[in-house]
Amino acid sequence: MARQNSTVAIDRVSVSRRAALGGGLGLGLSLMAAATGLLAFPGGARGADAAQQVANHFASVKTMTGEFIQFGPNGEQTGGKFFIDRPGKLRFNYEEPSSVRVIADGKAVVIGNRKLRTWDLYPLDKTPLKLLLAERIDLSADMVRSVKEDPDLITIVLGNKSIFGDSTISLMFDPKSYELRQWTIRDAQGKDTSVMIFNVQTGVRFASNVFKVPYDQVHKRTRGGG
Repeated sequence: MARQNSTVAIDRVSVSRRAALGGGLGLGLSLMAAATGLLAFPGGARGADAAQQVANHFASVKTMTGEFIQFGPNGEQTGGKFFIDRPGKLRFNYEEPSSVRVIADGKAVVIGNRKLRTWDLYPLDKTPLKLLLAERIDLSADMVRSVKEDPDLITIVLGNKSIFGDSTISLMFDPKSYELRQWTIRDAQGKDTSVMIFNVQTGVRFASNVFKVPYDQVHKRTRGGG
């Protein structure tokens, strides 16, 4: 990931499909998450230490932006631009013909459809995005279902059944650079949603409106449970 300090405004979003299959980081936008389970550290304590180093590196990246391609559970494919400011803030702007926007402002997650003029509202604490956007990932906590180390990938599966129900969020990292390559959400029906991203920048500064939720519109046309 290239590091670059810049101010990113919403009106400068530009998405290119030509790099659609060249990305590395995946994102699930299903708004449920994760079952608890037992830790599985190949290599014992050494594996656990390596996994925690990966998690710590990820937590050190406070801001990032880039382009993405999302793959839905039925093979549907959409692209767009993403923005992350941890802890708690995220935005996805989908390119046309999709009319969807996803915004997390640290308290809530909203999914807006410009064509239908509808909004779905969810408390951030009740979605897997809370785990993705947390200040840090503590692998000793009960949110960790498993950690698996392969030669080309380290996969950390997170969740808490009492909070999120029977779904999981998987974070996949490069074992050499510790950079996040993919995250996938499996919903309660076992369906996966993932998004590949590319052209990633970290250490960026965002305009003040990037993570602003238009609550006046949301409360008029909310369909979700907030």
